[in-house]
Amino acid sequence: MKILAIDDTKTLLSLLSLTLRNAGHEVTEAENGEDGLNKFDQFRPDLVITDLNMPIMDGIEFTRACRSRPTGQNTPIIVLTTENGAEIKAEGRRAGASAWMVKPFEPNTLLGLVARYQN
Repeated sequence: MKILAIDDTKTLLSLLSLTLRNAGHEVTEAENGEDGLNKFDQFRPDLVITDLNMPIMDGIEFTRACRSRPTGQNTPIIVLTTENGAEIKAEGRRAGASAWMVKPFEPNTLLGLVARYQN
């Protein structure tokens, strides 16, 4: 599966990518939502995992922008964040997020969630 991983924290992005690659996925990394949007258009991922709080364009803004593109309307988007409040989760759902996962992530839980979106 082709996965776009977006996070402004380099160590977490590296850990996320390593976890996904070790499970056999092809991963492209982005450091914020704007970078992620550019890479989304080039890479055409099957799934996106994005952080919420990032500079330039946050995860909610990224999700809205992605959903406004014809190629991004059906791409699953998982928000991976430290935020867990009902209000922010509802905002994520309204923006078009497919799932929400709280950091720090447990690799097997993350991979189980990713597997739900595999064809």
